[in-house]
Amino acid sequence: MKILEVLTYYRPHVSGLTIYVERLCEALAAQGHEVTVLTSRFDPSLPLEETVRGVKIIRVPVALRISKGVIMPTFGAKATRWARWADVMHLHLPQFDAPGLALRGRILGRPVVLTYHCDLQLPTGGFNSAVNGVVKTMNQIAGTLADAVVTYTRDYGTHTPFLHQYLEKKLHIIPPPVSLAPCSDECAHEFMQRNHLKGRKVIGISARLATEKGVEVLLNALPSILKEHPDAVVLHAGPYKNVLGEEAYAARLTPLFKKYAANYLLLGTLHGEELTAFYKNLDCLVICSLNSTESFGLVQIEAMQNGVPSVASNLPGVRQSVTMTGMGQVVPIGDHEALAKAVNEVLADKPAFTRDPELIGRAFSPDQTAAEYLKLFTALRTKSADNTTPEPLPYEELRAMRDHWVPTGKIDQK
Repeated sequence: MKILEVLTYYRPHVSGLTIYVERLCEALAAQGHEVTVLTSRFDPSLPLEETVRGVKIIRVPVALRISKGVIMPTFGAKATRWARWADVMHLHLPQFDAPGLALRGRILGRPVVLTYHCDLQLPTGGFNSAVNGVVKTMNQIAGTLADAVVTYTRDYGTHTPFLHQYLEKKLHIIPPPVSLAPCSDECAHEFMQRNHLKGRKVIGISARLATEKGVEVLLNALPSILKEHPDAVVLHAGPYKNVLGEEAYAARLTPLFKKYAANYLLLGTLHGEELTAFYKNLDCLVICSLNSTESFGLVQIEAMQNGVPSVASNLPGVRQSVTMTGMGQVVPIGDHEALAKAVNEVLADKPAFTRDPELIGRAFSPDQTAAEYLKLFTALRTKSADNTTPEPLPYEELRAMRDHWVPTGKIDQK
């Protein structure tokens, strides 16, 4: 099958969305499908075309940036060419260009699937409010034209206005793909020594430095955490320098980073076995996001695959990893005192919050995510979507754990 994946930013840009699409594309390519990614050339140093691990990447030059969005004058011509090539078009929202792509699908008779990753909520201000309004309108048009809409969890689909309107006819739930590079015990030990972690309680956060991630909530929780665990240290994995649109936020947090320099280490972006080593050295992961721009938090499953519990904000979708597995605690949004209390409880008795990591890994493998998308793509191409749940999984524990999900097909309203 020829699959066209379209999103504004793709790798090497680092975000949960780009990582999700990269994993999905590579799993589809490994299963023998032709996968092309149409995206922006957000960095002029990137090649216009290249093939990475079986995935063809087409990057369109950027003429102008508006907030976190991009204007690409030649995008339309590229979109038409690759829409003609494709058997199915898979668009990733939020995306300003989605309506034009969905319209091309309608005209050319190509099935169009939207995956709605999160809401767009830019910082307050008149200009950003206008941008938010435009993107919401574009999403609405694209959703109307699309054949199917996908999101990660029933929880997020029920509580998000954009998705809620499609509950009856178009909304499908497909769990996200999660995978990590292998990491030897020697590599994990070297990471521990390099970051001076021996004998310390280690709290992790894996996120780019962005307003919606609520990093200040964890920083404000640190005094209470350090009172209970004086040697505790936070490891922050993810981009923190020159993050697009987040310069003011980084400047606002700089004094707090300096204040807690001995207990809060900014590691930057980690890749491959080093990222796995990061998780292997954690006692607890924190996801303290503030709004629905966070719809799940893939990093929670990455941590849980390594036996690490999570303390997560009580956001639709985000709380599902904890409620589904029992690995951690859910806390009120933006409440640093509740966050500190939950982190201290997890640090005091980590085994009480630990479940079978291998079981969790199987439930969220990229191959399984790809297989469920392919079922949907095939059904739409043959115009015979059956909207049924797949055959039961072969092991009872995993089936019980995934009762919180509808792996594919129409939402069950019961």
